[in-house]
Amino acid sequence: MKTTIIDIPKIENNLGNIAVIENDTIPFEVKRVYYLYDIPSSAVRGGHAHKKLTQVLIAISGSFDVILDNGKVKEKVTLNKPNKGLLIENYTWRELENFSSGAVCLVLASENYNENDYIRDYNDFLSSVK
Repeated sequence: MKTTIIDIPKIENNLGNIAVIENDTIPFEVKRVYYLYDIPSSAVRGGHAHKKLTQVLIAISGSFDVILDNGKVKEKVTLNKPNKGLLIENYTWRELENFSSGAVCLVLASENYNENDYIRDYNDFLSSVK
């Protein structure tokens, strides 16, 4: 499995940095933006795949681990920099865990919410990627 980390351009300043997402920073048109916060460190989020939707996850604050699974290979990626985004393609099972105190996960999605796009059962996911 190839993990794609996207560099978010940043403007450095003595008063603080600015990360900028515009034009072609993200390899798809962003149709939905949401973020996860106040997550207990013991929580596991995600636990699904998408048929069509592609996402970029960014640790805006703190850190967390993303477990990616394509049905053959599992990989763990730690996100802890607000100028790095993790591109997650469709038909990739994902779980988010090990949230630090104050972690915020920003999600940029290629599609609006559609429950029919979700694969929420792991065995169904495995069947769909074979």
